[in-house]
Amino acid sequence: MKIFASKAPWYQAGLAFECRACGRCCAGPEEGFVWATREEIAKIARFLGISEAEMHRKYVRKVGRRFSLMEKRPSKDCVFLTPREDGSKGCSIYAVRPTQCRTWPFWSGNLGSPDSWAAAGMRCAGINRGHLFDFEEIESRRQATRE
Repeated sequence: MKIFASKAPWYQAGLAFECRACGRCCAGPEEGFVWATREEIAKIARFLGISEAEMHRKYVRKVGRRFSLMEKRPSKDCVFLTPREDGSKGCSIYAVRPTQCRTWPFWSGNLGSPDSWAAAGMRCAGINRGHLFDFEEIESRRQATRE
């Protein structure tokens, strides 16, 4: 009986990424979801100095059994993506952003193939630049996003 070893992921040697704080990962034009746990929502509320009830009312939507941060209309930008003085945009809750945001760009969809990674790189100037993340760190972030 032959036992076949599973093929190593294409990113086994690691991938480079350095956030350029451009905000493009948080911007439309497509609608999306920024999944947040109850604990993350509570942490954001504390950071903003508001109650959890107010946080839910102003900034959270329920999608099935999960919670997502709201988007601005009509841009579909994350509600916490705010203009800066220099004309760029930045995250107003960066210090307490949800896991999904912390693990960008190491999401399963972006890691599916070299082409999907390259497509993400067309939108994100930090992909293939800066710090080289090793396979274990990439997988740790990818798994954290899936949970």
